[in-house]
Amino acid sequence: MGTREIGKLLRGTVAVATAAALAFTLTACGGGDEKEPEAASSSQSTGDGGGERSGGNSSEGSGEENEVLATINGADGVNVVVNSAVRDQAGFVTVKGKVENTGDKTYVFRNWAAGDLDFTGKGASVAGMTLVDKKGKKRYYILRDTDNNCLCTMFPGGLGAGETADFFAQFPAPPADTTEVDLQVPTMSSATIRITDK
Repeated sequence: MGTREIGKLLRGTVAVATAAALAFTLTACGGGDEKEPEAASSSQSTGDGGGERSGGNSSEGSGEENEVLATINGADGVNVVVNSAVRDQAGFVTVKGKVENTGDKTYVFRNWAAGDLDFTGKGASVAGMTLVDKKGKKRYYILRDTDNNCLCTMFPGGLGAGETADFFAQFPAPPADTTEVDLQVPTMSSATIRITDK
């Protein structure tokens, strides 16, 4: 066999090997492309499942937010709707809800003062709210930070006519066996609310 024939044979072998390698690479890449959408679709469905779960959680949360423990109607068209009162393991009760101003002017919460502490240069707040444990014969005031600000919602500009705003107020927790307390809001009648444990 001559040198020329050996060269042709080698070139042919290299060409075949190269073609085989190329075909293998393309097949591997093609398979990878087919698998990637499946993985994406699988992770998308997991994401959708997670989305449904988190949607379920948010619907549970919104269900809790939509639950009404009490509605207190006050003067000037201002109402308080209480959605939750939750006792946590740290020893606090957080009351959440909405304040509705159905009146025709801005409500500035001046009558909701907690002594002389309601206006601290930061505007009005719901600081005058208290919880009364009739069973334990104790009144609980909203907690304050080291700067004497209430741990509650502040309303620097008041609440405009026709507006609704969320509020929260944090109190020391009554004993664990106290499951109902009266929420008292200055200028309004009191309402009994149920405490749930977190």
